[in-house]
Order: sequence, then structure tokens, then C-alpha cells
Amino acid sequence: MKITMVGTGYVGLVSGTCFAEAGINVTCIDIDADKIKKLNEGIVPIYEPGLEKMIKKNVKSGRLKFSTDLASDLDGTEVVFSAVGTPPDEDGSADLSYVLQVAKEVGQNMTDYLVFVTKSTVPIGTAKKVKKVIADELKKRNLDIDFDVASNPEFLKEGSAVQDFMKPDRIVVGVESEKAEKIIKRLYKPFVLNGHPVIFMDIPSAEMTKYAANAMLAAKISFMNDIANLCEIVGADVTNVRKGIGSDSRIGNKFIYAGTGYGGSCFPKDVKALIKTAEENNYSLEILKAVENVNERQKSVLYNKLYAYFKGALKDKKVAIWGLSFKPNTDDMREAPSLVLIRKLLNAGAKVVAYDPVAIEEAKRILGDSIEYAKNKYETLKDADALLLVTEWNEFRVPDYKKMEELMRVKVVFDGRNIYDPAEMKENGFDYFGIGR
Repeated sequence: MKITMVGTGYVGLVSGTCFAEAGINVTCIDIDADKIKKLNEGIVPIYEPGLEKMIKKNVKSGRLKFSTDLASDLDGTEVVFSAVGTPPDEDGSADLSYVLQVAKEVGQNMTDYLVFVTKSTVPIGTAKKVKKVIADELKKRNLDIDFDVASNPEFLKEGSAVQDFMKPDRIVVGVESEKAEKIIKRLYKPFVLNGHPVIFMDIPSAEMTKYAANAMLAAKISFMNDIANLCEIVGADVTNVRKGIGSDSRIGNKFIYAGTGYGGSCFPKDVKALIKTAEENNYSLEILKAVENVNERQKSVLYNKLYAYFKGALKDKKVAIWGLSFKPNTDDMREAPSLVLIRKLLNAGAKVVAYDPVAIEEAKRILGDSIEYAKNKYETLKDADALLLVTEWNEFRVPDYKKMEELMRVKVVFDGRNIYDPAEMKENGFDYFGIGR
């Protein structure tokens, strides 16, 4: 079986590689010639545990190829996945220009039946637009070639994406024909041997499922952060509240950890796009508007605590930051809370020294030399006036308190992920501030 994956961003690269791992012949297409050249040389543009090794293995076997030429790759392809970006426009709606361009090129070059599948997150109704674009291009060529469109949203978590794809808890597919359903079933057969289902439905429902899933998770995060802020005011501890409500099977214990807000490529973009979709249909998603507002406010919570601690006197203070990526096990800094925090610190005249296990190069690309970058976590602490924990990487969980005391000028820790024990911090002579504690 042969498939074509258009787009070698996070979704396309992980998906294409995992399909190849299952024995399927995959060509990943991208217009970025430099990226394709590097991928063919084994240089992977993103950090994702297990991905680089899997790419090299499947390139060597001949099952995984990288190219800039979509037109010449369509011969013999049964499924074309569109995994190109859908960045937000200024009004919050998703930009479909890349998706529709892929559909146009497919219509201009396809020679036999295929299934065109939207893999990247797209607004409800995108499949109809894709179908029209392909049909229009075939009409221009005076060709009557049958094809199908489908929606197959991804549910990959950065940091565990390879595992998520290889052993999914569910696969959601929107189709319009039995023929397309049969092909997709065959394609995904190697991945559902664990008994988890491929859930087939109509295309609009599949498109909505992706947005609804991300919006629900974002809502849980913002809800817990809102509760955490109230906990501080009334003297409760959000970590105890989390345990109390998380034991309720109707709520569950996932995505109810208080912190500095969500970031990344999905939640911020998808919440905005769903709000915009509702507005275009004369409906207002009031809950999601609140979710977005709470999240933006939460990204400033550590700065506000620091500001209060030093009574606004942050000029020339040296602030150490542990963690830059929006979550552990990724170098992704898109919409990362660390960026909001750092920019506020710099505007206040503070000096920032940061360390992250894998996101330093990405931080340099975004922030340049506006901050200092340390080679390890303790290097950030030399003469530091405060430590701010932003991303809960495992290597930050059990610090050497004695070493910290020797290095820091002021013994104060602002824990943006509640990974430290307040009592233990106090016993070791540190002032400690968590979220909702």
C-alpha cells in the first residue's frame, strides 16, 4: 500500500513515519527544499522521543521517502493525507490556504482514484471545500476520475506522539463512501490490534470531534487554574482539591493540574478557531471565551507573584528560569507561558538566565540574545535573586537544596507546576510560592 503525506511538520512527520513503521510505503512531501534535504540526510527538525531513530530505520528500509514533488508521487497512491499547517488568521479563524492548495495540486495531477484525507485540524466544512477544489481541477482537465474525501483528525500528544500513534486509544475517521471506509480500515489495521476502535462517522462530526476534544481539555486546564487562584485567596490547597475531585470517575485525574496556563500549537489555536466558527454561525461559545481569557491571565501568574515579593523592584534583579518549552519532552515553544513571563521580566528591567533540556536552540531563535542561556540548571542559579520553575521536566523534580543555597543570592522559589513540597522547601530555608497553595 502506498500513501502520500503532504506536510512534514509535527503531525505529518510523526504520522508518515509511523505508517512506514507498519510496513506501508510513504512519501512525505514538503515545499521546503532545505527541510527535505536535511530529512533525507537524517536530520530531524523537531524533538520527539523515538522519532529520529524510527525515521532513519524506515528511510534505510526504503519504506519512507522525502520529496518536494507532489505531482510525480501521486502515481499509484491510494491515500493522500493533508498535514499542512492551518495557522490562525488575525480574526482567529483557521487559514485554509495551504490545505486548499494541496487539494488543487492533487486535482491537477491525479491519474486514478484516491482518498484525500485532511489530517491537520481544520474547521467544520473544510472537506466540502476540498472536494469542490479537486472536482474543479479535474473538470478543467476534462477528466472524470472518481475520488473520495475524508477527515482523520490527529490526537497526538507532543512528547509521546510516536507511542500515541502506534498504540492509539481511538482513531476517528469521517467518510462519505463504503469504498473510502474500506481503504482507511485496511490502512489502520496494524494499529488497532490492541482492540481499540476505528470510529467511523460523517465528515462534519469528525471535523468537530477534534475541536471539541481540544476545547474540553483546554477548559479543564483553565477551570483548575481559576480554582487554584481562588484557593490562594481563601486559604485552600489546590493539590488537595485536585486529589479530591480527581478521584471522582466522572471527572478523572487528567488535565486538572494547576499551572501557568496551556500553550503549544493546538489548544490556543483550536479554541480560537472554534469560537470563530461559532460566531460565523451566529452562536457564541461563552464557556470557551472564558477558557481563553483565564488562560491568558494565568500566563502572568508567576510574574505577578515575583513582582509582589520584591514590591515591584525588579530592575537589575537576576531571575533564573527552569524550563522554556510549553510542556516537557518537546522543544516546542509556540504560545509557551515562558515567553509571556520572560518578556514581562525584560520589560521590568530584570536579567533573565534560562535553562531547558532541549528547547534552548528554539529559545535562541525566538528570543535571540535578550536573555542568557545556561548549560545546566545550576548554572542559572549563580547569584540569582529568584528561581522560577516553568516547565516540569523530570530533571528539575529533585534538586540539590544545598547547592541551590550556595549559588543563589536570594533563597526564593516560584513553582509554576507545583512539583515541590512546600514544607520541604521551608525546612531547607527557602521562601516558596506555588500555584493555588
